[in-house]
Amino acid sequence: MSGGLERIRERMAEYLSGCGVAATAAWPAQERLRQEGVVAAVTLRGCQAGPAGFQSYLGERYNQETQQWEELYGRKVHLTFGLDLYAPPGGGEAPLQAALDTMAQACAGAGPEGFHLEEFSSGETVYDSGGRLLRKPAQAVCTVYLYAVTQPDGAFLDFEIRGERTT
Repeated sequence: MSGGLERIRERMAEYLSGCGVAATAAWPAQERLRQEGVVAAVTLRGCQAGPAGFQSYLGERYNQETQQWEELYGRKVHLTFGLDLYAPPGGGEAPLQAALDTMAQACAGAGPEGFHLEEFSSGETVYDSGGRLLRKPAQAVCTVYLYAVTQPDGAFLDFEIRGERTT
């Protein structure tokens, strides 16, 4: 499942980093580097899935490579991302606020490919005594379509994430 839920936090972190906010998926597999400035820790706080079509059937598409029709099945998924900002306390709250402003601007745009950003919110800055860092909580709610493609024999090939286009 190369495009499924296992990489969803990384995709959001890559998007934020590309928009100018240093971001990392919380609890990465490799050892985390100590950040000097502000960093956003991307977590998945909530995931709610529902039907996107009759019995999850979304239709068919023609695959140019195989020259065959493929059936699509999927679900509409609402994701709540934790985008908490952390910074050393020596710089005060100003660097956190600047990073929050950049993040809010990124979340007001199109968002990562396949994601439809619906909501963005943040809270007050607090001191995290465990990490000895300042923490500004933030979160974003997105809608995606998680769908699977079937082979002619009915076996599922892979799951991918697709967004919802709105005008």
